[in-house]
Amino acid sequence: MTSLLPIDILLIAACAWLAVGLLGLVAPRNTRFISKTLFPLGAAIGMVAGFVALDSLGGPAQTAVLVIGLPDLPFHLRLDNLSAVFVLLLGFVSVGISIFAAGYFRKGEGTAPGLLCLEYHVFLASMLMVLLADDAYAFMVAWETMALSSFFLVTTDHRHEEIRRAGFLYLLIAHVGAIAILLSFGVMTGGAGDYSFAGMRAQELSPFWASVAFLLALAGFGAKAGLVPLHVWLPEAHPAAPSPVSAMMSGVMLKTAIYGLLRVSFDLLHTTIWWWGVVALTVGLITALFGVLYSTVQNDMKRLLAYSSIENIGLIAVGIGLTLIFHAYRMEGLAALAMTAVLYHCLAHSAFKSLLFLCTGSVLHATKERSLGKLGGLIHRMPWVAWLALAGVIASAGLPPLSGFVSEWLLLQSFLFSPGLPHPWLNMVVPVAAALVVLVAALAGFAMVKFYAIIFLGQMREPGLKDAHDAGTWEKVGLAWLALITLLLGILPSTVISRIDAATRQLLGAGLGDKLHEQGWWMLAPISPERASYEPMIFLVTIAATLLLGRWLVRHLYHGRVRRTAAWDCGYYFQGPRAQDTAEGFSQPIRRIFEPMFRMERHFPTARDAQPYYSVKVEDHFWHWLYLPVANAVGRVSTLIVALQGGRIAVYLMYSFITLLVLLLVARP
Repeated sequence: MTSLLPIDILLIAACAWLAVGLLGLVAPRNTRFISKTLFPLGAAIGMVAGFVALDSLGGPAQTAVLVIGLPDLPFHLRLDNLSAVFVLLLGFVSVGISIFAAGYFRKGEGTAPGLLCLEYHVFLASMLMVLLADDAYAFMVAWETMALSSFFLVTTDHRHEEIRRAGFLYLLIAHVGAIAILLSFGVMTGGAGDYSFAGMRAQELSPFWASVAFLLALAGFGAKAGLVPLHVWLPEAHPAAPSPVSAMMSGVMLKTAIYGLLRVSFDLLHTTIWWWGVVALTVGLITALFGVLYSTVQNDMKRLLAYSSIENIGLIAVGIGLTLIFHAYRMEGLAALAMTAVLYHCLAHSAFKSLLFLCTGSVLHATKERSLGKLGGLIHRMPWVAWLALAGVIASAGLPPLSGFVSEWLLLQSFLFSPGLPHPWLNMVVPVAAALVVLVAALAGFAMVKFYAIIFLGQMREPGLKDAHDAGTWEKVGLAWLALITLLLGILPSTVISRIDAATRQLLGAGLGDKLHEQGWWMLAPISPERASYEPMIFLVTIAATLLLGRWLVRHLYHGRVRRTAAWDCGYYFQGPRAQDTAEGFSQPIRRIFEPMFRMERHFPTARDAQPYYSVKVEDHFWHWLYLPVANAVGRVSTLIVALQGGRIAVYLMYSFITLLVLLLVARP
C-alpha cells in the first residue's frame, strides 16, 4: 500500500471541509451541533493542512490531475514551496478563527446556522484549491467559488440594506478583478491554447506582452487585495460581515491575491523589467499611506481595522516592488531579503489582524456597540479580550518583540542596504520610499493606540457597558491560538525564515537560509551581524526581567507609608466619561495635518440644537473622483437603452430600416 503524498492529504482536507459544510444542512437550525461539533471539526482539518504544508516545505513539487472539469480539460494541481507557505498560513490561521466561531455564532443573526456553516467551509476549501491550482481553468473556478462563498458570508445579516449594498459592491469589484486575471492568463498562453501553468512557463513572451500580462495581474489581484484605487469594497465589506468572516477575509483571503501576484510575477513570467517594480512600489506606497491615514480617523472599530488591512497590503506591495527592482538588476541577495519580508509580513499580518478582528467580535457581542465613541474602560469587564488584543495591537504597530516588528524591520533593511542602483532615478526614489514606509509605520502605531485606548482604557462612556461580559471559552481559545502564533513569529524569526526560505529560492534562485544558519536560531542578521542584527529572545527576556524587577522593587523596597487622596484634576472638577478624549478628538491632529487627503463633513453645535453635539464624517475621495462618475455614466447609458426600448412596433421597424441602410452602405464595393 502506497503512502499518501502531501498533495493527496490536502485534497482530502478540501473534500473534508466540503463534507463538514454539507453536514450543516442536515440540521440547519441546530446551532449547538453546528457550533460545538462542525466548526471545531473544521478547525481540526485546518490543523492537519497546516502541518502537512509545514512538513512539505523544502521538498520537491508534487502534482495531481483531477478529471472533474470539462472534457479534455481536467483540473491540474501542484503543491510547491510557494503554495505550501500560503497553505500553512491558511491552515493554522483558520484553526483559531474556526474555534472562535464555535463560540461566536448564535441564532437569529441572519443566515440559518447550517447554511452559514456550508458557506464558511466552502470558502475554506475554495481558498485551498486556489493555492493548489496549476492551470487557469482550475484557478478561475476556485477563485470564483471563493468570491461567491465570501459574498454570501458578507451578506449574512442580509436584512439590512447597507449590508446588501456592501455585498453587491464587493461582488462587483471581485468580478472586475476576475476579468483582469482571466485576460492576464490569456496573454500568458501566447496564443498556444495551453492554459496549464506549465504551458505558460514554457512561453517566451516579448517584453510588451509580458508587461501587459503583469499589469493585468496587478489590477486583477490588486482588486481582491485592496490596492488603491480598487480598495473601496474592503472598508464596506469588513464591517458588514460577521467578525470571524472579517478575520478570514482580511487574514487569509487577501493573501490569496498576494499569492496570485507572486505566482504570475516570479513563476509564470520569465521576464522581469525594472519599471514593473517601480509601478508596484508606487501603488504600494500610495495604498499604505492612504490606508493608514484613513485608519487613524475612523470611529468604527471594524472600519479602522479594514483600513489598517489596506495599509498592510500596501506594505506587502512595496516589498514586491523592491523585489522586482532588485531581481531585474540581478541583485539576488537584496531581492531575497525583500521577498522574505513579503512572505513574513503575509504570515504576520494573517495572525495579528485576524486576532484583532475577532477581538472586535467579542466586544460587539458583549456591548452591541461598534462605534468607538460609545466604548471605553472594557479592560475591567473583558480582561481576557483586552490582554489578547494588546498582543495584536503591539504586532500591528510594528513593535518588538512580536511578529509585525520582524517583517517591517526586514522591509526597512531592504531599503537601507540597497547599494547604488544602475538607474539614477531609482537612487533618488528608494530613499524617499523608505522615508514614507517609516511614516506609515509611525501612523500605524498611532492608529493602534487609538484603537486600544478608546475601547479598553479610561472610563466607560455608556452606562450599558457595565453589563459587558468577557469572551466565552471557545472564543478565548481561538484568540489565544492566534496570539500564540503572533508571539512565535516574533521571537523565532530565524526558525521561520529558514522554513519559508525554500519558497524564496524557488522564485528567485537565492535565499537567506545559509546566512541565518551561520548565526544561530537566536539571532536575525539578514546581511551580516556587523551591519544589522536583532535578537528577539534577548529582547523578550529583558522586557520580562524589567517588569518583574520593577514589581519586586515596588513591593519590597517601598517604605509602605501610603496616604490616599483624590487625584489632581488640573483645576477641572468634572472627571466623568465625557471629559475623556473622544475618537474624533484623538485623531484631530492627523485630520488637521493631512486635511487635503480627506473629504470631510462637519456638524458644529448651534444654539438651536436641543442636544448640542459635534461630529465629523470622513469620506473617501475616490468615491467622488472615480466611482460616482462611472456609476452616473452607467446610469445615463441605461436610461438611453431603456428609451430605445420604447415598446412601439413603428420604432423597432425604424431601427431595422436604419440598420439595413448602414449595412448596405458598408457592404457597397
